[in-house]
Amino acid sequence: MTASGTHLVLIPSFNTGRKLVETIEAARSAWNPVWVVIDGSSDGSEQATLAMAERDPGLTVMIRAANGGQGAALYDGLKAAAAAGFTHVLTMDADGQHPPERIGAFMAESKANPRAMVLGRPIFDASAPLERLAGRRLANLLARLASSFADIGDCLCGFRVYPLSPLLAAMGRTRHMRGFDFDPEAAIRLAQAGLPIINLPAEIRYFRPAEGGVSHFRYWRDNLVLAHMYLRLVGSSLIARRRAHRIDIGVRAEAGRR
Repeated sequence: MTASGTHLVLIPSFNTGRKLVETIEAARSAWNPVWVVIDGSSDGSEQATLAMAERDPGLTVMIRAANGGQGAALYDGLKAAAAAGFTHVLTMDADGQHPPERIGAFMAESKANPRAMVLGRPIFDASAPLERLAGRRLANLLARLASSFADIGDCLCGFRVYPLSPLLAAMGRTRHMRGFDFDPEAAIRLAQAGLPIINLPAEIRYFRPAEGGVSHFRYWRDNLVLAHMYLRLVGSSLIARRRAHRIDIGVRAEAGRR
């Protein structure tokens, strides 16, 4: 297990059931410290997590009284991490989809390139739903458009390392990024801000309900939220580029008159 005073693992959780304990145990075997944000869970999964934290000084558990969404839970954890002196955070899902054995490699890449986002590029097995894979291709195309064709390998994979300061600044400037829109919008906004991007492979597994798999993604509702986000960010990107083009034309015209 690797210990760090600058990089931590942050896991948001809402009603994840037994997979939460398995995910925490796997993450703790790879890294120290690990923080978990319980986002208003009502399934009792927080009780086992709190019991684990009592026995494990490398595990911190934060409890939100009400469910606010993935991004809202992460925002609370990110602010607390910055206040505690951490500079980088690796985010991962609580449902066991993300590979804890890759934590060390992602953190090492981040330490070698502290200004960069280290994004997981998913490697899917046969468990991945086909409709999710098709939707992902469209999402990644829109993310590239919104980020002026930055090298965002996969905008939806939440297994990634962020530099804390620019991420908190981006979240503080918008009321968005509080739900499932957090992962794609965070990557797009930080790419727009000029952060370098490093893409590393990450094996992703989908678990069936019989295996303890839990998903709170609501296909129509959450896809509408994401569609609105892409339209908003692509539109703002096009406006910014058009404004920059007009400024450039004006500067060249003024230079030509001198």
